[in-house]
Amino acid sequence: MIDIDKAHRKKLSLVEALKSLDSLLIAYSGGVDSTFLLAVAHEVLGPRVLAVTATAAFYPAHEVRGAIDFARRHGIEHLVLPSEAGRLPAFRANPPDRCYHCKSFLFRKLKEVAEDRGIRHIAHGANADDSDDYRPGKKAAEEAGALAPLLDAGMNKEEIRHLSREMGLPTWNKPAMACLASRIPYGEPITEANLKMIEEAEAFLAAKGFRQFRVRCHGSLARIEVDEDGFSMITATPLREAVASKLKELGFLYVSIDMEGYVTGSLNRDLKK
Repeated sequence: MIDIDKAHRKKLSLVEALKSLDSLLIAYSGGVDSTFLLAVAHEVLGPRVLAVTATAAFYPAHEVRGAIDFARRHGIEHLVLPSEAGRLPAFRANPPDRCYHCKSFLFRKLKEVAEDRGIRHIAHGANADDSDDYRPGKKAAEEAGALAPLLDAGMNKEEIRHLSREMGLPTWNKPAMACLASRIPYGEPITEANLKMIEEAEAFLAAKGFRQFRVRCHGSLARIEVDEDGFSMITATPLREAVASKLKELGFLYVSIDMEGYVTGSLNRDLKK
């Protein structure tokens, strides 16, 4: 249970911080955090807010479509920015600091957009819970001078979800999402082919009713992580066979179900060794 009054006080702190800005560009992924930040910023700053969503092979297409739809329905100026980060050798080689190189590239592009538009500040949706996992992209944001208003207000994911629900935001109960490159173990090269396999495999699972899951790509092996509710679904014979058949059709040779279930950032365990 969250402290509702405390969550409201944090939101007031966020609003006051946003009021001090004359203009703001928000790196908008369409996820829970950036949607909440964008919605509050739009209430506070109105037309002085610009949402920018990056597109690339490692961003799920449905996430981009959702971001476009939300901005359009709420009358928020929105720019879709093709990202070339996937071409960086430091990204494709998939080192442990892959996210740093990607975010550094992205924030340079965002700064260019902000300068062209005469926007003084850039912000992203990092929250207080993000410090619990390995986040090399955070360093890139700090180096770029990007603001983290949710983090500065001390807001965690549970509070953001609750406040989003109060505001009627459709993302309040949206499953956690990360870029598709996070499904590939560090050191294994990232290609458009394996990203496409992952995206289509996850789209298939979503269409079958799964909510919180990942398809981890270990070469020719797909390792499927599902939450508690999804485990009984995926082990039922008709669906299990359909999933295995579909993923093999997409190019995987082997399909496995992780007995531990869905774990955020499970591939970061290699770093802790």
